[in-house]
Amino acid sequence: MRIAVVNGPNLNFLGIREPDVYGHETYDDLIYMLRDYAMGKKIQLDFFQSNSEGALIDYLQQCYHKHFEGIVINPGAYTHYSYAIRDCIASLNIPTVEVHLSNIHEREGFRSISVVEDVCVKQLCGKGFRGYIEAIDYLCSKKRGCND
Repeated sequence: MRIAVVNGPNLNFLGIREPDVYGHETYDDLIYMLRDYAMGKKIQLDFFQSNSEGALIDYLQQCYHKHFEGIVINPGAYTHYSYAIRDCIASLNIPTVEVHLSNIHEREGFRSISVVEDVCVKQLCGKGFRGYIEAIDYLCSKKRGCND
């Protein structure tokens, strides 16, 4: 199974940005952990991070053309207002899981709104890096042949 792991604005600043909220682990730590998790399983992970809305949309559209079977996305702040990303996800016809490191429902009011939630098959928040693993497992549970 081929899964894209897509991260939006400021995720490249993990370990630097608000470590009391997002933790001390870095973006590289996240990628290493997920690669290690996928090793030995029939899962190919592709990673993409951008602080630019247009670049995220371009990458998501490439996922369609490259026949990805699943997407794990943390849209960052775009979660709360990017109807362009929402419309892109809706058009892909690829199962997409929305992930957030912190619990967006227990933070500032504006963060509890997700405009992408209704076009994703699942939303996971407040689980830190573990949420990405759960998202991958969820996508694999819908597709046979992912596990070793």
